[in-house]
Amino acid sequence: MTAMPRYVPSSTTLQSARWQRSSRSNGMNNCVETATLDSGAPAGLLAVRDSKNTAGPALLFSPGPWETFVNSLR
Repeated sequence: MTAMPRYVPSSTTLQSARWQRSSRSNGMNNCVETATLDSGAPAGLLAVRDSKNTAGPALLFSPGPWETFVNSLR
């Protein structure tokens, strides 16, 4: 069984992803963007990238661990 990748290049692998910027992002553009991957490999995962470097890598999370992380920030 192939291990799930931990990150992928945003500019090539996730070209069709619909990125959403955090509502906490300010004018200095220092935040993150997320995209739910609905198709292709790795479908069903959440991609997270730096909004200042949209061509850079995106970290990949399964929905459960990401939800746990976000809830712990509240």
